[in-house]
Amino acid sequence: MATIPITKRGAEQLKNELHRLKTVERPAVINAIAEARAQGDLSENAEYEAAKDRQGFIEGRIAEVEGKLAAAQIIDPAALDAGGRVVFGATVELEDEETGDAVKYQIVGEDEADLKLGLINVGSPIARALIGKEEGDTAEVQAPGGVRRYEIVAVSYQ
Repeated sequence: MATIPITKRGAEQLKNELHRLKTVERPAVINAIAEARAQGDLSENAEYEAAKDRQGFIEGRIAEVEGKLAAAQIIDPAALDAGGRVVFGATVELEDEETGDAVKYQIVGEDEADLKLGLINVGSPIARALIGKEEGDTAEVQAPGGVRRYEIVAVSYQ
């Protein structure tokens, strides 16, 4: 099985989700199934069907999260010393060469990505264009509206 890169923060989020699923969600759905069973005829019991569907979803998500954690290669950005190069976990400050707009992104794993928080997936076009570059370099990104050029203003490892 291939390893999946994930930041230390992302791994903690997955561990917290797994703990919640096992200690809160799973017992709650088991109780809901038991209550629905107590109502009698299961063939026409919508609550029972809904609880069974929810149980299937929870068990599937538990298996998925456990699999991701088992395959995770946890990377602590604060422990990185990539010599100023853009690598997984790095936080990069960019300036759009055309508009002058400044943006700041951290390159993270697929499960952690959230553009609103400035977290971009390592497999995204912009992250792929940035990897390996250094402060002062220009990255060309193929965007839907054409090629965008960004100057790398700063690279940090937080």
